Amino acid sequence: MAARMEPEAGPEAHVVRRFEPLAVLAVASEAFPVVKTGGLADVIGSLPKALLSQGIATRTLIPAYPIVLAGCRDREAVGQMSLLGEDVTIWAGHCNELELLLVDCPALFDRRGGPYLDEQGNNYQDNWRRFALLSAAAARIAAEGVEGWRPDVVHLHDWQAGLAAAYIRAAGLDIPTVLTIHNLAFQGQFPASVFPALGLPSHFFHVDSLEYYGDISFLKAGIRLSDAVTTVSPTYAREILTEEQGMGMAGVLQSRRSVLSGIVNGIDEDIWNPLTDPYIPENYDLQSIERRRANRDAVERFFGLTPGDGAILSVISRLTWQKGIDLLAPVVPGLIDRGARLIVIGEGDPAIVYGLAEQARQHSGRVVVHLGFSEESAHRLHAGSDIVVQPSRFEPCGLTQLYALRYGAIPIVARTGGLAETVIDANEAAIAAGVATGFQFHPGSIEDLYHAIDRALTAFDNSQSWRRLQTRAMRTGFGWGRSADRYARLYRQLVGGRAEAAQREG
Repeated sequence: MAARMEPEAGPEAHVVRRFEPLAVLAVASEAFPVVKTGGLADVIGSLPKALLSQGIATRTLIPAYPIVLAGCRDREAVGQMSLLGEDVTIWAGHCNELELLLVDCPALFDRRGGPYLDEQGNNYQDNWRRFALLSAAAARIAAEGVEGWRPDVVHLHDWQAGLAAAYIRAAGLDIPTVLTIHNLAFQGQFPASVFPALGLPSHFFHVDSLEYYGDISFLKAGIRLSDAVTTVSPTYAREILTEEQGMGMAGVLQSRRSVLSGIVNGIDEDIWNPLTDPYIPENYDLQSIERRRANRDAVERFFGLTPGDGAILSVISRLTWQKGIDLLAPVVPGLIDRGARLIVIGEGDPAIVYGLAEQARQHSGRVVVHLGFSEESAHRLHAGSDIVVQPSRFEPCGLTQLYALRYGAIPIVARTGGLAETVIDANEAAIAAGVATGFQFHPGSIEDLYHAIDRALTAFDNSQSWRRLQTRAMRTGFGWGRSADRYARLYRQLVGGRAEAAQREG
């Protein structure tokens, strides 16, 4: 369906855009609020709502994990199919303004662990089969629809959905596909021995399709076979074309450079709103920012920090090398000497956790390490911390710094990916221009991280300059509006291109 753009009658300068409706099938392995392991779920849960204003209705296809079925009780069966030798039920339901389609295959998704890992923290050995089934279901729905509904575009997210591009291509379907890479480090790479069980024609085991260094890669299939490839910030789109950050895929991505673009993520400003947030003790906004102090006091009590006037730094992250968390332990003594305190929540690499736990033991009441994650804790920390630290070695976009800005917690971020795009460093020129919103440092450098922390603590000691920094941060807008418009334009460009090609052939 081609978009129709019509100017409003009369001499007014503004233009009202009226679009023909477009139907999109989003395919992903998780979606907030029904299942979440990271920022992917937040994006999948919030982008469809933003697209509605663009005339685009999205239905989101995810696996029917037990937690999903429990959180989406108001559902009805809309399809039965056999895929990869398994009987599958497709459920339709609603949750938090999301229109969901659930792929129910108990043999593959009814597990006591998480979406990807078992109860011992190990990858399920049949993850290749589980997410091949999700992808095959997406292709079947694209071909046959459900209860009369068929998508105009299929939007695939990360490796777990990447194989859908192959199934759609194998079926000869004339429907555009978009693949969004949320993190290139996760590629869905499996032994070539599983290829026959995927049910794809033999020619798909090829360097121009699934084959990847003698194995297969679901993500590579999506990159090679989708009509458009996006990632979650323009900077990351450039970075992944290099050998340093291409994670072995730089050549593959270079071959699709003409259809690769970066669209920065947004946040759901209804859920992440300090004025209405139900998780925080005291609501506030830019006009009542002094009430934020009550949330700071609550964080001290909740996490067992020794009360004080020194800055509270927080880290809300997977505790991994990619996230740069190994850089933290060496800088803890320095920030403690400056009178600051540190709260870390998350889970990850045992060696990194041990190093941080040792700092917590040595600095009881000044350093707290809380293993695990909860939405409530994340909201509390954004509302009550003074500073949020994201020392990632690479970061496709990052959402934590966007939440921090929204809540007036000043971010310290590595100068990489979306972090570099969304936080303006408080250097002298930016401060003089009145545009600074946080602090940047060179990724991977302990010395530069400490220098950024030192600069932030110096600014914190000046209450007037700190308030100005908070004010600029909270005025920064990172809702989905602009990015949703870019996705909508991409969808319509692809659909329009298909229509024009069909007319030429006709």
